[in-house]
Amino acid sequence: MRFSFSDEQQELRRVVRRFCEERSPRAEVRRLMESERGYDPSTWRQLCDELGLAGVHIPEAFGGQGFGFAELAIGLEETGRALLCAPFLSSVAFAATAILEVASETEKQELLPGIAAGTTTATLAFAEPAGEWTADGVSLTARAAGGELRLDGTKSFVPDGCTADLIVVVAREPGSAGDEGLGLFGVAGDAPGLARRSLATLDATRRLARLDFESVAARPLGEPGSGAPALARVQALAAIALANEMVGGAEQALDSAVAYAKTRMQFGRPIGSFQAIKHKCVEVLLEVELAKSAAYYAAAAADEGDPELGALAAIAKSLASDAFRKAAAENIQIHGGIGFTWEDDAHLYFRRAKSSEVFLGDAGFWRQRLADELGVGRDE
Repeated sequence: MRFSFSDEQQELRRVVRRFCEERSPRAEVRRLMESERGYDPSTWRQLCDELGLAGVHIPEAFGGQGFGFAELAIGLEETGRALLCAPFLSSVAFAATAILEVASETEKQELLPGIAAGTTTATLAFAEPAGEWTADGVSLTARAAGGELRLDGTKSFVPDGCTADLIVVVAREPGSAGDEGLGLFGVAGDAPGLARRSLATLDATRRLARLDFESVAARPLGEPGSGAPALARVQALAAIALANEMVGGAEQALDSAVAYAKTRMQFGRPIGSFQAIKHKCVEVLLEVELAKSAAYYAAAAADEGDPELGALAAIAKSLASDAFRKAAAENIQIHGGIGFTWEDDAHLYFRRAKSSEVFLGDAGFWRQRLADELGVGRDE
């Protein structure tokens, strides 16, 4: 396993950062927050056509760039740093990864080229209105009817769920419970019987939706009813992807706080020269660097096929949740009065930090998952 980025990976980072600085300044982010779609299709097309980022970790055999999860993580970190409004996390990191993990070769050949090219947007629908991110929380059913599979139930907190062309849905066989009978299913975004409704959220830079399924036709991905192990890996990879996006936002919040502390004058001195501000910045720096290390290591482990991926995902997501929340909150505090106003960008990062913290499960959820992975607390 490599413990440093290669020259090619560093160049990828520079290219994506430059793209985000040009196409996703904070004024553009605020504009898109108020738009109906929530992102600019022309920017998304440019991201896919010129950077090829939508297919970064998709194999060349399925129309992608053929790189690994580490390169995907770099793209996520930089787009998270810029609060890029685009279906990158939902379509590429979540849906495409799920398809890669569970679908047959024929299904991959059919579904992935469109995602890699950016002509098809997709998302992963896991949680339901109760907000549980476990197999026990899945109650949406996939039943056989007239030679087809039909989905009935509700999914909630689905990123870009109102605009996705393809929805990868976690469902179970009727009468099953726990890890039994789980599977992933593909549903067209315009399928009859599917009702999509946008949710009011704290973070307007990321659209979430409620999806109601009433006898909606679906296709199984992989083997129906035997998806629990694959689903656990998909969830771990999704957590690693989100953790890498979060450390990008956390680092930007820290950079913003430090830059302000260097220029804001009080009593004839920059406030950054005061010990209390120095301590705040150092404490945030330590948490951000720790979270970055965990997120990077977990992404590299995903490429290496590490058997401890579940534990590494738990560490990465819990540390990134803590670091981003602290960095965003201290950024507001260091900015003082201006930091509490809506006009200041500090609020955008705080809202993203809070929403990302609970998405896929909060730090407490993942620490419990880590304890379960390590066997802590089990009866001998």
